[in-house]
Amino acid sequence: GKAYWLKVYQLPQAGRLARGKPIVNLLPLEEGERINAVLPVREYREDRFIFMATAQGTVKKTPLSDFSRPRSNGIIALDLREDDYLVNVDVTDGSRDVMLFSDAGKAIRFREQDVRPMGRTACGVRGIRLAEGQRVIALIIVDEGDVLTATENGYGKRTPVSEYPVHGRGGQGVISIQDSERNGRVVGAVLVQDEDEIMLISDGGTLVRTRVAEVSVMSRNTQGVRLIKLQNGEKLVGIERIVEVQEEEQEE
Repeated sequence: GKAYWLKVYQLPQAGRLARGKPIVNLLPLEEGERINAVLPVREYREDRFIFMATAQGTVKKTPLSDFSRPRSNGIIALDLREDDYLVNVDVTDGSRDVMLFSDAGKAIRFREQDVRPMGRTACGVRGIRLAEGQRVIALIIVDEGDVLTATENGYGKRTPVSEYPVHGRGGQGVISIQDSERNGRVVGAVLVQDEDEIMLISDGGTLVRTRVAEVSVMSRNTQGVRLIKLQNGEKLVGIERIVEVQEEEQEE
């Protein structure tokens, strides 16, 4: 539940196959602490918020300006309950829709205004109601496009954002992708456009880059299609939308 700062130039630049530098050599992490989310920030605008989601379904919104004074040892960003951990964070303008996805194939969409701004040391509020043993695996701040979901056995699909109804926060949500024996648990959900590419990552170190346009568009209550062929015992552990350098330059 802590936030740390790093200048991008402080990170070692290396090739795809390089092992990188241990994060403990860059940040003063405590024993057992690990990085769960990375957020690039150029300026600390007064009209922006950091929106956070935890594995147990808690959400919290804190003004971005509350993080404008870096401290070498980090600061509290969220008061986490026992056995809970941060899943992801994003920057919002206070007026968007928010989606949370569980590893059981459920998703909830609610208005960001349903979550009032809170200070850094607050616990947050319930975003989604989970059954025992379930956890949140993704946070999406809604924009135009499709939601691409993926499961641990290498299956997935695209579903238009418009198919996800808006409900009040704290409910059980609706089916996003079927949680079947074939599919296994859901491991990721990202917002994508037709022209995007995604990176599929397995626990065996396999990286597969795929065009989003090649992934089938299907309704929510379906199992999806094969995204990646895995070896025996290998599991998909994550998906990421690939942001091109050209796109970043246009945003600037």
